[in-house]
Amino acid sequence: MSPDSPNIHDVLAYEIKKEIADRYFGFRKLIEDDKLDFAEKIRQHSFILEKRISFDLIRIYIVLKNEDLIQRFLALTGLPQDLFYDPYLTQSGTIRARVFSGVRIHGFTHAGRFKNLILDCYERLEVHLAEYRAKFEELRKYREEINEEIETFYRKNDLGSIMGFLKTLGDTHKAGSMEGGMEAGMAQRMEAKMHIAPQPPPEHFLPIIQSLPPLATIKGELKAIIRAAYEDHGSELIQLLSRKDTPAPR
Repeated sequence: MSPDSPNIHDVLAYEIKKEIADRYFGFRKLIEDDKLDFAEKIRQHSFILEKRISFDLIRIYIVLKNEDLIQRFLALTGLPQDLFYDPYLTQSGTIRARVFSGVRIHGFTHAGRFKNLILDCYERLEVHLAEYRAKFEELRKYREEINEEIETFYRKNDLGSIMGFLKTLGDTHKAGSMEGGMEAGMAQRMEAKMHIAPQPPPEHFLPIIQSLPPLATIKGELKAIIRAAYEDHGSELIQLLSRKDTPAPR
């Protein structure tokens, strides 16, 4: 054997280090991929919140118009008082045109069309909010799975212990960042640098919204709110919106 050839101890030490590194970084990559997937699901879920639920609510705010009636509606449904609400929404013709584009208004009288407009909005809101809550629960479970993966990772991959073990191999060949013979404190610094933070819960990114009461349970009081809104401005609003009736949305 050549004097420069590595001995069997060095070869085995190198193979052990490589196997440890592959396992460590392979497991870590799986967790990082799951966290990226979680972030993408949050982004997709935000679409439901911002494009569906927000439009449902903004339509109702515009139709009710009066802030006292809007607050009565929010109290009746248990929705947060500030959920997508801004007084400007009820005054902007641009926003009104956008959120009612594609919404069909049906009924034989102005009062009936006005009432149906709000009831239809509420029924869509029920559907979209139920979908939102179901997806939210899926995200909660996914987050728990990711954090369990992280706990398992640290339980099986104590970087300090790994570094201590590699140091005992004491070879003169280096295996990248996993080499033995590191100076004191290197393991702790690497562990801090490579720390995987637990996945925050979905409520860190998205609001928690309680389920809506079924329409049948609040219909009487909701109709009273609708009548008050119609007496205030209903006929005028229906005339304005009826000029742009188009096929119903999905």
